[in-house]
Amino acid sequence: MHYIWKEWKENIKGKGLWLAFALIVLVSVSLLFRSSALSFDQGFYIHLINLFDAFVYFIPILCLFLGAFSLFQEKEQKTLIMLLTRGEHFTGFLCKKSVAIQSVLLGPIALWLFLYLIPLKFYFQIDGPAYLAFLFTITSLILVFTQFGVFVGSISRSRMQIVGFVIAIWFYFFFLHDFLLLSWLSNVTYDNVKLFSSFYFLNPLQAARIYLESAFGVYSFEHMSKLLQSFMWLKPSLFLIGNVVLGLLLSFGAGVAFKRKEGSQ
Repeated sequence: MHYIWKEWKENIKGKGLWLAFALIVLVSVSLLFRSSALSFDQGFYIHLINLFDAFVYFIPILCLFLGAFSLFQEKEQKTLIMLLTRGEHFTGFLCKKSVAIQSVLLGPIALWLFLYLIPLKFYFQIDGPAYLAFLFTITSLILVFTQFGVFVGSISRSRMQIVGFVIAIWFYFFFLHDFLLLSWLSNVTYDNVKLFSSFYFLNPLQAARIYLESAFGVYSFEHMSKLLQSFMWLKPSLFLIGNVVLGLLLSFGAGVAFKRKEGSQ
């Protein structure tokens, strides 16, 4: 709890958290006005998919930067060295710091998305389970990319390194991952389609998108071809949950294994 309170006090004094929150509010409100012409019955699903598509452009990179700079600040202020010299193990510190950063980011965003239901009720017919699925996808992206950011902050020695790592990670998941899979697509057969599917759903953006669109009924998996059945060998929800768990564990473990205890300007 001490770490969460400390993280909250540090973030409300800075601009990063407020910038992220302001962007989410601005995009949410502007898209709501643009979606006002949609039908009362089906417009709710279209609006949430459009909102998700807008969020994936900036939520991942904002979470990467916020997670990385929050941890790197501990190095700059020498508080990390002080904690380690007092007997705090780096693994324990990183775990508490990660929980604190995640809590501070998720709290205001989750509160806003629940309040966002109020104006939505005036425009659309609300589907509670569908909105919970939307919240789950956004929460998953925030958890994974914030933890990636913590990993970047743990291994970086300078702010310029952070910028380079963050852009590289964002570029990979947003562009390069799909490009590499497309180059492999012609070699996909019944024998290796599960392996291809596993690599495809390692991208949290794709795992979240498939889960959300399947929850909204955009995709039907009732009458699939044999190849598609092999591709979707798990439910979309399990693909997303597995992606989140694997992403959190791997990035946390890598942050501990390749840590840098000191940083410079």
